[in-house]
Amino acid sequence: MGFAYLYDMSKALLEKITDPYVLRAYPREVLPEVATALRETIINSLAKGEGHLGSSLGTVELSIALHYVFNTPEDLLLWDVGHQAYGHKMLTGRREDFQTLRQEGGISGFPKREESPYDAFGTGHAGTTISAALGMALSAKIQGHQRHHIAVIGDASIANGMAFEALNHLGTTTANVLVILNDNSMGIDPSVGALKDYFDAVKNDKTTLSNFFQSLNLPYSGPIDGHDMDALLSVLETHKNQKGPRLLHLVTLKGKGLPLAENEQITYHAPGKFDPLTGKLNPKPTNDKIKYQDIVGQTLLKLAKENPKIMAITPAMPTGSGLVAMMEAFPDRCIDVGIAEQHAVTLAAGMATQGLLPFCVIYSTFLQRSYDQIIHDVALQKLPVVFCIDRAGIVGHDGPTHHGVFDIAFLRCVPNLMIAVPRDAQMLQNLLFSAQVDLELPLAIRYPRGFTELAECSSRLEKIKWGKGSLLKEGKRYAILSVGTMAQSVQRAFLNFEAAELFAHYDLGFVKPLDEDLLHPIFQTYERLIVYEEGTLLGGAGSAILEFAATHNYAIPIDLKGIPDQFISHGNPQKLLQKLGLDPEGILANLKLLTNKNKE
Repeated sequence: MGFAYLYDMSKALLEKITDPYVLRAYPREVLPEVATALRETIINSLAKGEGHLGSSLGTVELSIALHYVFNTPEDLLLWDVGHQAYGHKMLTGRREDFQTLRQEGGISGFPKREESPYDAFGTGHAGTTISAALGMALSAKIQGHQRHHIAVIGDASIANGMAFEALNHLGTTTANVLVILNDNSMGIDPSVGALKDYFDAVKNDKTTLSNFFQSLNLPYSGPIDGHDMDALLSVLETHKNQKGPRLLHLVTLKGKGLPLAENEQITYHAPGKFDPLTGKLNPKPTNDKIKYQDIVGQTLLKLAKENPKIMAITPAMPTGSGLVAMMEAFPDRCIDVGIAEQHAVTLAAGMATQGLLPFCVIYSTFLQRSYDQIIHDVALQKLPVVFCIDRAGIVGHDGPTHHGVFDIAFLRCVPNLMIAVPRDAQMLQNLLFSAQVDLELPLAIRYPRGFTELAECSSRLEKIKWGKGSLLKEGKRYAILSVGTMAQSVQRAFLNFEAAELFAHYDLGFVKPLDEDLLHPIFQTYERLIVYEEGTLLGGAGSAILEFAATHNYAIPIDLKGIPDQFISHGNPQKLLQKLGLDPEGILANLKLLTNKNKE
């Protein structure tokens, strides 16, 4: 029998699985065939769209075995982060909808409670599932329910501080929680830290065994080959007959089944579109564009060559934050601390007390996890730490767990902290340069995901004035105040607007401190003000303008345009901005509406 015939048989087996009850009716002998079809379906689906490929390829056998052995959804299954849950989604009634993955109106790229009863807990950030599973297990004990609680967590995520806290608590209980450590030595980038070294030692020499987990009063089993279906079924059946807290250590290969994804695990974490047969990636944007993250990385590398006090810190995102080149050039001055955002911020604070200038490069959505450290360890002590806040604004297909829309609101109320919102690449570069010239207070610089024109970058860096905005376009009746790169969308809106002369356009530059020398003439000159920002309206930059107006008794109408008081779904980022009225066409329509209502 040829491969095509065997694959057709495997595919037919997968297509009949409408839920795990059907899977559990299959004989064990056919499960490897189901795994083959499931892996091929993931590859073919993600080749056409975009998603987290490598992680889900690595958990195909585990996904099948868990649903085969345990009585889901009565037994509760949690996937930490959720990058690895695509096989789980297909086995739980969402195979036919998988083509809509991460698209507007389609299924989420992460576990989502309202999407399926099999998604016991919504995830998206690392290190949460052991805490959640323990909370569920303690609830079951109080309520008299008999069920299993399984938390699947990776070797990068388990090093997160919250996961350590949960393990420390779990070991003091009798809660029926099985922690499955999915050890592939990778997060998005390679895992780092002493715990990772310990896991490597366990895998290489089983006699070193499990003293770490046993010291936390957690019975340990493993390491087990996570791609050996028979071994997986056997060990999970053993755990099904056990109760109480325990940990199973599995060894898997990220990207399993696609050779290029196995060999280039960083690239194929979320590769974009690719050839499903060869794995070859589709062409990327042309050389006339550059990612904002790479602007930051290249600028910091240039500055670090001249300034020995510059340090860079990233919590497990050297590639995504554009820091790979700096890490190679200055391995002692560019540090990956793993998935440990709180530690990253206080590590930076410690460096700042000793005269160094740390740049903490972190995604907006992950900065949320270090809020106490920002307030208590940095701002309270007036330490010159620079927060380079990547992925600020709408990020698209990763959805509400990853949109960076809250940072202005939660940072604006923190004393001693400056918040800069560069409108373009050149201002971003100049802010980084200026920080190493005369920074005396902590500084947050927020910039979006994606590309900008390479021509916007400058080889000549200049010192800027802190807390200053600027006039971009003069106007007669109304004033627009834009925040960050929203300035570019406003400028594009003017190109097709016959009444553009009525509107002045100002770049806010900084949300904190506000440029009062700029704002007073605006309020004294124009009859209406519109604020555009790619952040939450509640507590955001527009709120700061309202507070300014109230403080100084200005009574002109102020329209706020930004992210409403709701979580924004996943989808194409341009389409999401269009629905929010924050794209150039939406801005143009709003300006036309305003002028039509107020014609003299």
